[in-house]
Amino acid sequence: MAGTLNKVMLIGHTGDDVKMMYFEGGGAIGRFPLATNEDYVNKSTGERVTNTEWHTIVVRNKAAEVCEKYLKKGDKVYVEGRLKTRKWQDNEGKDRYSTEIQCMEFTFLNPKSENVSGSKVQQNQMPSSQTAQPSSKPNAIIKSESIDKAVDEGDLPF
Repeated sequence: MAGTLNKVMLIGHTGDDVKMMYFEGGGAIGRFPLATNEDYVNKSTGERVTNTEWHTIVVRNKAAEVCEKYLKKGDKVYVEGRLKTRKWQDNEGKDRYSTEIQCMEFTFLNPKSENVSGSKVQQNQMPSSQTAQPSSKPNAIIKSESIDKAVDEGDLPF
């Protein structure tokens, strides 16, 4: 195979509010845990079993600020991105690894009354029709590079 693919698509509930880190030069990173569930019936006992898998989601710059503003613990969200494994050393000098989802786009899935639902944010480019006017479409695509360039603090393109 000539190419490779590193793509993750998740729908789950946030386990906590977005935790932000800000850097000199205006960059920002937001992190939050996302829970996905697997339900099945145990064939031998007949009982329903639920397994929860936790994922660490990493969002950058203006997209992170949008998540911080609108995502709260327990909210349902669609996340698309890629896997990234980081290596680090603990206090005892042992190598540790953590695998994160580097978020490239997300969509809030809560009802509109709870937050800005259905707003889809991508890390690439925003369509020019989205930069000037807020969208009334529930699944408007918003890409974070254009958010970084075209939107002042406090203004959101949806």
